[in-house]
Amino acid sequence: MGSVAEPVVVAGAGPVGLVTALLLARHGVPAVVLEAAARRDPAGSRAICFQRDVLDVLDRAGCAERMIARGVTWTTGRTYHRGDELFAVTFPGAGSGEVPPWINISQAEVEAYLRDLAGAEPLVEVRYGHRVRAVRQGEGGVEVEAGGATVRGTHLVGADGGHGAVRELLGIGFPGRTFADKFLICDIRAELPFPSERRFFFDPEWNPGRQVLVHQCPDGTWRIDWQVPADHDLDAERASGALDARIRKIAGDVPYEIVWATVYRFHERCAEAFASARAFLAGDAAHLYAPFGARGLNSGVQDAENLAWKLAFVRHGWAPPELLRSYDLERRAAALENLRVTTRTMEFLVPQTPAQRAHRLDSLERARTHPDPRAIIDSGRLAEPYWYLDSPLTTPAGPLDGFPSEPGAVRPPVPGVLCPDGPCTVAGERTRLRRLFGTRFVILGATAVEAPGGIPCDSYALDDIDTEGALRAALRAGPDTVHVVRPDGHLAAVLPGRDSGAVAAAVRRACGRP
Repeated sequence: MGSVAEPVVVAGAGPVGLVTALLLARHGVPAVVLEAAARRDPAGSRAICFQRDVLDVLDRAGCAERMIARGVTWTTGRTYHRGDELFAVTFPGAGSGEVPPWINISQAEVEAYLRDLAGAEPLVEVRYGHRVRAVRQGEGGVEVEAGGATVRGTHLVGADGGHGAVRELLGIGFPGRTFADKFLICDIRAELPFPSERRFFFDPEWNPGRQVLVHQCPDGTWRIDWQVPADHDLDAERASGALDARIRKIAGDVPYEIVWATVYRFHERCAEAFASARAFLAGDAAHLYAPFGARGLNSGVQDAENLAWKLAFVRHGWAPPELLRSYDLERRAAALENLRVTTRTMEFLVPQTPAQRAHRLDSLERARTHPDPRAIIDSGRLAEPYWYLDSPLTTPAGPLDGFPSEPGAVRPPVPGVLCPDGPCTVAGERTRLRRLFGTRFVILGATAVEAPGGIPCDSYALDDIDTEGALRAALRAGPDTVHVVRPDGHLAAVLPGRDSGAVAAAVRRACGRP
């Protein structure tokens, strides 16, 4: 098994699988995507909130500009208790040419964009109706039986969802729990007089004792999430007119059309491992979260990028196979943090014990007069990229003063954190820093710094590209500081001096050669 021409095999043609394949192609690595369904179901909004840093990954995959032009941008999230606003969180908006903090657009539409890109990419082949039935691994590669054929490749990525086959075939456990309460989701098309904001309602009079979340989407569509009892019956509610009455309590007398409606339960699960030899798990195959905070698909796309550059560097011989061990270390740590945050959210939204119920009620009442109600009310901590501070790929830089607790707060540019963005000019063209990332390491110094050989690196002088001074400020760059940025945009090292040996050591370390 195995040759340099063989593809990476990806199970699942959802967003995470397609992004993985497209990013591999950008690195010059072929991929075969095996999708169990004969066609993907385009119905419903499903995941809708895409975070700024994830849009940068999707920009590298090729579809962010289309998404931003089409999606609904929002910068404010408001939380209410009954009829009163408790607090609002505002994220910095998009400046000139920057990426908005959040956009709403349906997962199905994003999948369509990704399918178009995959169909036009010679290095990507998508095969529908190919359910994975068996996986064999050897020293040279993998063999995957799917759709009556055997597909050979160097590695396997299981991005086939929470009920996918790859994790089970690898024998990896998926511990966690399912919350008993159901959630009703309706996409309605209507001209509602609401601003394009995230609006979360605790215990409104039109859903007493539970909560409702409202988001605007493109084409005058509104996504409404209701928490409903465990015995809720959507068909019966439709037939009785109760669904119409439920929607009318939000839409009023405005004409509306139901585009999609579904009821489901939320899961909180994390795979016991994200890797097994040459096989890896990503997205919902690796982790399931409650959606309050938009940490599911956003995290899955970050899984894809983390894994794609590492697979590519190993495939091209720029890094040893040991680099791939860091995928499990980094992304499982990120998943466990997301699980911790979303589990805490769900215990506040859907209390499981008398003590939790009492805490929720007390917190909601105290929030009306509390100096910082955000500190005691959990309506979903919105997604942010994980900080790889303790990764073996990160060159340490001393103790950190502390994580900012403010939602959307600016991250300090320390090793392990996603590199900040900012305007720059390269070869006479105005762009932004994060558009320089993706396939190579980037080295930033006041003047050009010698890059180590044998590993793809681009070296830029801030004196040349930072024409507005914004990058120096964002990076907190001194006259001799050198920043080493991984292909996925995370800072691998922040070095105090221009020592080429230290730069080379940081790059080697970030490639799995400590």
